[in-house]
Amino acid sequence: MGLLMLPALALLTLLSAWAVSFSPLWLFALIPLALMLALGIYDVLQSRRSILRNFPVLGHARFMMEYIRPEIQQYFIETNTGGRPFDRDTRSVVYERAKGIHGDQAFGTELDVESSGYEFLEHSMSPLQPTPEQPRVLIGGPDCRHPYEMALLNVSAMSFGALSANAIRALNKGARAGGFAHDTGEGGISPYHREGGGDLVWEIGSGYFGARTADGNFDPDKFRDKAADPQIKCVELKLSQGAKPGLGGVLPGPKVTRQIADIRGVPQGVTVISPPSHKVFSTPRELVLFIAKMRELSGGKPTGFKLCVGSRREFLAVCKAMLAEGVTPDFIVVDGSEGGTGAAPLEFEDNVGTPLTHGLLTVHNALVGVGLRDQIRIGASGKIARGTDIVKRIAQGADYTNAARAMMMAVGCIQAQKCHTNHCPVGVATQDPKRYRALDVPDKALRVQRFQSATVAEAQQLIAAMGLTGPHELRPEMVHRRVSQRKTSTYAELYHYLRPGELLAEPVPGWDEDWQAADPDTFRPVGVKKD
Repeated sequence: MGLLMLPALALLTLLSAWAVSFSPLWLFALIPLALMLALGIYDVLQSRRSILRNFPVLGHARFMMEYIRPEIQQYFIETNTGGRPFDRDTRSVVYERAKGIHGDQAFGTELDVESSGYEFLEHSMSPLQPTPEQPRVLIGGPDCRHPYEMALLNVSAMSFGALSANAIRALNKGARAGGFAHDTGEGGISPYHREGGGDLVWEIGSGYFGARTADGNFDPDKFRDKAADPQIKCVELKLSQGAKPGLGGVLPGPKVTRQIADIRGVPQGVTVISPPSHKVFSTPRELVLFIAKMRELSGGKPTGFKLCVGSRREFLAVCKAMLAEGVTPDFIVVDGSEGGTGAAPLEFEDNVGTPLTHGLLTVHNALVGVGLRDQIRIGASGKIARGTDIVKRIAQGADYTNAARAMMMAVGCIQAQKCHTNHCPVGVATQDPKRYRALDVPDKALRVQRFQSATVAEAQQLIAAMGLTGPHELRPEMVHRRVSQRKTSTYAELYHYLRPGELLAEPVPGWDEDWQAADPDTFRPVGVKKD
């Protein structure tokens, strides 16, 4: 039936051409009809798309609808609580707090409080007034010479290149105004990270950008020189990230501009590869020794690593290496598999890596079990957007939190999910100057500062409503989760929390096999021969 379009268009085109001889106004019909006829002939002759061969001209409607489907879904179909990755209610509260307006909601919750997975906090019959100042977390173990007071909510790792120059400027200026930290991401320290003067956490990935030799190895001299900058408060080694744990990255040569090349320390116009694994270590023991080396090279600044948890046995092997060498990181950032602002294969986004709850509990419990938890601070990163998220993660075992996508929304991100296309409609995740020039840095910096301040204030209000004087009093038994229609359980009931030093004292049911199999001299799975 679709093929009848061609003779129909041909007939209408001929009639319009004949009618032009009577009135030139018929050209307004002739030209569009002639163009559609030409398009229909092309559709029938082309071989790439079957739908266009069978339905010339009409078939294009299918592709147009598919193109605008995300916008139709987001603006007209999704419910307030059903959107992904962030629902409309969450996005709205981020925007409102960033703009300095109420951020409240009327008429009660839209969540189904009887459904499995619903979570709620345990409030007190004797609530307190929240403290006016933001709580701080002191980061710095026994070998750290320059401890840093970390905020409860900070900017998570996002590189210049992934984000635009103006987005980085706004984030850093907002961090300076609000007194919180800004993680550089693994793409190196750009001039835009420095402009605002905000505190930086310098992240080093497997590409060692900004501190690498010509052949892609770690350059200790470059690292020492840059880490001496007083704006850099902490240094962080990235082992993996939530969206694509186990993957490296490729930056095509045409995207390696002179500016990107200078920042990353790579040749201009040459494809840059971040390998999946690091060259500076191959065993847990070598990892902890390299952390010690980074701390020494940085002049004793807080040094740690970030990972999305995979095998619990591997992390226990790192813990054994810490004990064997007497070396501990000052902090560990746990990234959940639900996190991630960059592009990644769908299989990695959906099915690789441990979600934040389980990963955070693994790291917290392991450190408690080996008696090292009091020396190491834990940051949690993965869909942190509301005060509830901060409270929940601290109750589960974190000391502080980092946010990436929520900070992007504070800058203006509308969750268009075009970050990897260079066509971000609001100029946040693009290198197109025509797009990011629309992002007003002073205004967006103020929004970042407001969002962070309001979200932490809301977390403090929640903590006070629970009858607690501060986040240090939060416990897993204060967060409840509905596990069935008739039952709710606290996190203390859902998960077994280890006692200090318990792994060292005796076999622990559920942990004993992994603990016995953990080897500080290999990451290889049990039963696989060492290289």
